[in-house]
Amino acid sequence: MTIIAGFSASRQSSAPLHLATQLARTTGEKIVAAAIVERGLPPGVDTIEDQFQRHIAGEAATSLERTIDAVRGDRDISMVIHHSTSIPRGLMELVDKHDATSVVVGSSSAGLLGRVALGSVTERLVHTAAVPVAIAPRGYCPSSTPIQRLTAAYGGAADSVGLITTSVELAERWNARLRIAAFTVRPYSMFGGSIDRSAEDLIIRQWRRRTADRVMKQLSEAGAQASVPNLDLEVGAGNDWREAIDTVSWRSGDMLLLGSGAAGPRAHVFLGSAAAKILRHMSVPVMIVPKRTSTRRSGNRSLGPDWDDPGQ
Repeated sequence: MTIIAGFSASRQSSAPLHLATQLARTTGEKIVAAAIVERGLPPGVDTIEDQFQRHIAGEAATSLERTIDAVRGDRDISMVIHHSTSIPRGLMELVDKHDATSVVVGSSSAGLLGRVALGSVTERLVHTAAVPVAIAPRGYCPSSTPIQRLTAAYGGAADSVGLITTSVELAERWNARLRIAAFTVRPYSMFGGSIDRSAEDLIIRQWRRRTADRVMKQLSEAGAQASVPNLDLEVGAGNDWREAIDTVSWRSGDMLLLGSGAAGPRAHVFLGSAAAKILRHMSVPVMIVPKRTSTRRSGNRSLGPDWDDPGQ
């Protein structure tokens, strides 16, 4: 099994490789570090374009090899320079070629240091990918520990995309603790007046109980309740999304799981509006998983989601 780690030769950020290495330490998978060189014309059409492409590919290979040498450690990391019409398409071509389970990318250089931020390339990728996409916060540092705790962001769409069941299976396979987190933003006012704080707290407590009941029902229906005896459930509430997210504790070794938007295509990642708001305030790695269709199991070992063929 393989993880594709996307590398930007222009930015030369090692954050995606740091996260891919941490994931590989968790899953035991090998890593293919990839730099995608965008090509507008097929080879042989324009000799000048071909020379330019060879120059760009050489520069990318030098930068990528240097970065791999700095982060390799004891991990199996191979390198590939791949030509394609776009970076997202190129990464998906490599997913097909290497039968990869996930793609790891970095955050936009325009984002805040230590936070997850989508750039134009990652924005397109998370709306078209057919496998889970993991995003490293900007400047993500290397970690000697594996992923130790998964936090599934639960919302109304989580029921329809199968996030809870997928999270349980990942926690089992990765030997990680599982936490379910729900986030809510307090309204500033209602009908022109302030809402009593105690009334807000009561509503949030009731919502927390309903959320817990729904989560346990999903776990029971999936036959997975016994496999997560120490399931944690937290609710983050604040006056805005950042405050709501920061009220939930985060630590090294955490990863947030977001489900693909319910309106998105089957077996593809599609970032919904609530997920996008949560993502941009995260200080830990985020993995966005495609909408679930069915599950395969062999004995007690989860084989993971059975994604539909995107071509069907």
